[in-house]
Amino acid sequence: MPIKIQNDLPARQILEDEHIFVMTERRALTQDIRPLKIVILNLMPTKIETETQILRCLSNTPLQIEVDLLQMASHVSKNVSEEHMLTFYQTFDQIRDKRYDGLIITGAPVELLEYEQVEYWDELCEVMEWSKENVHSTFHICWGAQAGLYYHYGIPKRRLEKKLSGVYRHYLINEKSRLFRGFDSEFYVPHSRNTYIDPADVEKVPELKIMAVSDEAGLYIVGNESGSQFFVMGHSEYDKDTLAKEYFRDVKKGLDPDIPVNYFKDDDPAKEPIMRWRAHGTWVYSNWLNYFVYQTTPYELKDGVANFKEND
Repeated sequence: MPIKIQNDLPARQILEDEHIFVMTERRALTQDIRPLKIVILNLMPTKIETETQILRCLSNTPLQIEVDLLQMASHVSKNVSEEHMLTFYQTFDQIRDKRYDGLIITGAPVELLEYEQVEYWDELCEVMEWSKENVHSTFHICWGAQAGLYYHYGIPKRRLEKKLSGVYRHYLINEKSRLFRGFDSEFYVPHSRNTYIDPADVEKVPELKIMAVSDEAGLYIVGNESGSQFFVMGHSEYDKDTLAKEYFRDVKKGLDPDIPVNYFKDDDPAKEPIMRWRAHGTWVYSNWLNYFVYQTTPYELKDGVANFKEND
């Protein structure tokens, strides 16, 4: 599929080297087609790496996608150049009058803070409120999923005794969901977090349904009845070496982290990680785009955000 991105975005060369069709703004102007408009609110410190991971996941569909990158104006990123942010990212004030087919809200390394202590919390709440009327379907990831469940439904996060890190076996609660077309009965997903959502808290909210879980890692995906919100606790978009980078970073800091579960060959950090999740990571993004964005969004976004039930 063609992903329309800015001409000089660093992810472009990486994706092209992987034979992923990336369309620059210049070329897109020659085509008379209405692409899906997706905005990615990237809260991760590793901006370029996260951009590339998510764009890769969005690439496995024949749909044309136009991507905007969004940052929080109330936060200054310390791990990427100011030039990169000014060149490729917009602020909420710059897009608040637009409508989008889809919104992706990433995780962020702030989970041990109370939500209200996060410096950009008020601005993030603005975005999440805006999304209810201006985005057809929103895909929340990890801390972004926890933040979304807290803001929209009042569900708190809870702290784990130690960090959850590894690649865990999952199974489906709602096997007939279109989000899981092509999934096996069991599949693997990376998790990397210090907090969790209690399933009992989700079950108290009638509008929400638990869709996939892990016996070890807990909730994986929660969705609302309309299909306009998905809350994804794991990192299906992670590269093969992302957990390794996090592990060795924590070792260097003297944090004495546990070895990520079911990740390194023979559980030996000196050996290569085993990639177990790429196929299902691809499917979950492709199915979200196809069934919950493309097939239900209005052709003209000005017509408003459509409402539908997943079983329609």
